[in-house]
Amino acid sequence: MTEWKQICSVDEIPHLGARRVTRAKGLDVAIFRGAQDRIFALLDRCPHKGGPLSQGIVFGESVACPMHNWTIQLADGNAQAPDEGHTPVFAVRVQDGQVYLDADELANHATEWTRPAAGPACRLVAA
Repeated sequence: MTEWKQICSVDEIPHLGARRVTRAKGLDVAIFRGAQDRIFALLDRCPHKGGPLSQGIVFGESVACPMHNWTIQLADGNAQAPDEGHTPVFAVRVQDGQVYLDADELANHATEWTRPAAGPACRLVAA
């Protein structure tokens, strides 16, 4: 049986916006509120270059990554063609205006994902 963890109220998520849920291990989870007030949860990482989807623009039931404008579908985490890629999705339950996430998924799902590291530093030496 699924154990659900209460996260916040629907009203605490901006309409066409997001909020982040930190986890003990792994990247944050982004909870989105779409155009019809449907609630979705994705790993807060774009499949392209790891941009924070929670900072993107939500429109309809999609989010545009703030880094390179990739469109990610909130329902399934898939990038919109012609782009390719997938962001892990988390089960969401809304009851009596409260948002819940599956406690086991929150603790264990997609915890191996990381943000891409920046390129190597260039050390400048004064002549």
